[in-house]
Amino acid sequence: MRKLYLDKVRALVMRGMSEADLLSRLRDSIVNLDFDGSKNLAQEAISKGVPANEIISKGISAAMEEVGRKFEASEYFLSELIVAGEISKEITQMLQPYLKGAEVKKIGKVVIGTVKGDLHDIGKNILGMMLESAGFEVIDLGSDVSAEAFVEAVEKNKPDIVGMSALLTVTMVEMESTINALKKAGLRDKVKVIVGGAPITEDYAKRIGADAYGKDAVMGVEICKGWVKGRS
Repeated sequence: MRKLYLDKVRALVMRGMSEADLLSRLRDSIVNLDFDGSKNLAQEAISKGVPANEIISKGISAAMEEVGRKFEASEYFLSELIVAGEISKEITQMLQPYLKGAEVKKIGKVVIGTVKGDLHDIGKNILGMMLESAGFEVIDLGSDVSAEAFVEAVEKNKPDIVGMSALLTVTMVEMESTINALKKAGLRDKVKVIVGGAPITEDYAKRIGADAYGKDAVMGVEICKGWVKGRS
């Protein structure tokens, strides 16, 4: 009974909010990892006619930037990143019908995948969610991705960036194999390559010819944003 009453009060409060207030509350709700509250605020923004791209840029993207800052400051950890990413993903799915026909400008395109022989994908998935929240189009090839599959995806999708992940030391060599395959196909100079994962180091990234090493998803997103900003 009390919950029903509180829900009604919240609904009345939300209906009286301006667009800016709604988006600010949505951002804060995602940052505070309030799953239900975030979905309710997003739905209220939709019902008020707030453009879907505004909800994404000023609500979701702004929230994930703040979550990233908290992660870098050790205020949030991997679990919080996952929860915030899942909230953002669900709200984005809610917005899909309203994005059709809308002009939603993507800041760049990224192909990501976990390299051949490696089935670990948690880090890759978090990176993908955060890249999407930051405004990138993400083509996720999944895990156990061969060098040939990366090359094919680059030929087909013409991305700005290729991101590779590995958790097993025995699969690290597949990153170099993929970079070499991109060179052989004449595609290496057309994309930036970022690598990451538990066994990867900055020295290793340089040794295999990658453009950057992302020690975590937050840093990876910042590097990718810097690259596309530099191209604009």
